[in-house]
Amino acid sequence: MDFILSPRVEECRQRVRAFVDQELIPLESDPGSFDEHENIDESLLQRMRAKAKDRGLWSLQMPQERGGQGLSMSEMAACYEEMNRSIFGPVVFNSAAPDDGNMMVLNKVATESQKERWLQPIINGDVRSSFVMTEPAPGSGSDPGMMLTTAVRKGNDWVINGTKHFITGAGVASHFILIARTSDDARKGLSAFLFHKDDPGWEIVRRIPIMGPEEHGGHCELRFTDMVIPDENRLMEVGDGLKLTQIRLGPARLTHCMRWLGLSKRSLEIASAYVSERESFGVRLADREGVQWLLGEAAMGIQIGRLLTMHAAWKLDQGDFARKEVSMAKVAVSNTLHQAVDTAIQLCGARGYSKDTPLEWIYRYARQARLVDGASEVHKMVLSKNLLKEGSDFWTWG
Repeated sequence: MDFILSPRVEECRQRVRAFVDQELIPLESDPGSFDEHENIDESLLQRMRAKAKDRGLWSLQMPQERGGQGLSMSEMAACYEEMNRSIFGPVVFNSAAPDDGNMMVLNKVATESQKERWLQPIINGDVRSSFVMTEPAPGSGSDPGMMLTTAVRKGNDWVINGTKHFITGAGVASHFILIARTSDDARKGLSAFLFHKDDPGWEIVRRIPIMGPEEHGGHCELRFTDMVIPDENRLMEVGDGLKLTQIRLGPARLTHCMRWLGLSKRSLEIASAYVSERESFGVRLADREGVQWLLGEAAMGIQIGRLLTMHAAWKLDQGDFARKEVSMAKVAVSNTLHQAVDTAIQLCGARGYSKDTPLEWIYRYARQARLVDGASEVHKMVLSKNLLKEGSDFWTWG
């Protein structure tokens, strides 16, 4: 694969970087920029989104004919990394989870009429969305096969009953993708449906408090009680719910990695600036060997993560599911994010632990990385199964 960006993509990357430096990073030091859940204030967000649209930096992942920029996965990797050098970046560019993954899967599998009704408003930024799959124990978590929420067909409708939790963005979402059980078939037992926030038969039980800063709309527990969804709002065929989940989660996991690399780089930028100025016992911290080791190791980890992420993105662009490559990137980059921000806090000392920099925000946010979209242990199991099945072909150049 060729790591050289086309002139168009390099120009886009530079414009994203400039927008982040000029418009977003300065906002982070103002407490008034934040909402009560430690994300960008809604009114400020709308102003920044308008600026991103005006500068042609909106919905990079969507086709140009739908108002996006039409970037491939590998092209997105370079630009997403730049946008999340700010903690506010992804949502400003309409590239934050869960909207990002929902837009990509709807663009791939929805019918044209479904795209007009359910996808286009998300691309336009008129509504937000949510992906409804995870359930409380003993329901489905990393194993979708344990799903307990049911969809029972009644004529031309489906009746939904069950409970979901940790549903990201549900508190502000208007458009939802729901995965529910339609049969006991091990591979074809799940199906996917679309519903709107105003549809009757469901409720938000609570917004679950979490350790770190929240995405807009939080992480919610939902209850479905005889909710009726017309069959025209079914995505793909009956029994294709697991397939849709696989189509969605591979690219979505990788875009997490792209964004996390941006946060990792920002952490080292903050630390590097501090140790270059701060002196201790007559010596700049940057000139101390121990500090150099910490910075060098973290920088190396980021570059390894970038290579794994770009390789997985390239494989996806070739039409491959890239399951191994995505899992490797997910495990490595989630660890790299923690290493980078932990190193930065250590080097910045009390300043890093304070709210004078965004490092403590990033640190709390980073802890979820080893859990979301499949815990690291699950991805290592995927890699082990592939190794045992493929032997030395696990490392093929093909």
